[in-house]
Amino acid sequence: MKVHLPVAAVGAAALISGGALLLPAAASAHSVTHKLTFTAIKQKSASFSRTANGVAENDYDKAGKIIGFDVIYVAFNPQTHRPSGGVTLDTNGGFLYGTLEFAQNPVIHGTVTGGTGKFKGVSGTITARSLNKSGTRTAVTITYHS
Repeated sequence: MKVHLPVAAVGAAALISGGALLLPAAASAHSVTHKLTFTAIKQKSASFSRTANGVAENDYDKAGKIIGFDVIYVAFNPQTHRPSGGVTLDTNGGFLYGTLEFAQNPVIHGTVTGGTGKFKGVSGTITARSLNKSGTRTAVTITYHS
């Protein structure tokens, strides 16, 4: 199976393809909400097997400045016929990790699952929307709570 992935994202980025919206874990009364928005541009992809692919992307802010990189791993379940994946965003402050649920519409939803550095112990949501038909440019919004 060949999966075209605009993401991800990511959270990445994000990173590419409806499915259930995953909500973040309840935030504590002392948590602070942060939002990352960027455009992920696909650089390379690889097919590891008939059911697994990887994508590497550069992530840019609105001014066109590179703010990080993301990698997405997509696995296709042949029994359910559904892809799912994981994403790692490498940006200022550490790595941010998440999971993704791909759907047949242009919006991908995901969950922030933690990270390293300033992202250690965070939770939140990932939303990614393809910006072009080929799936090489993706608008990504990551909202997380620390």
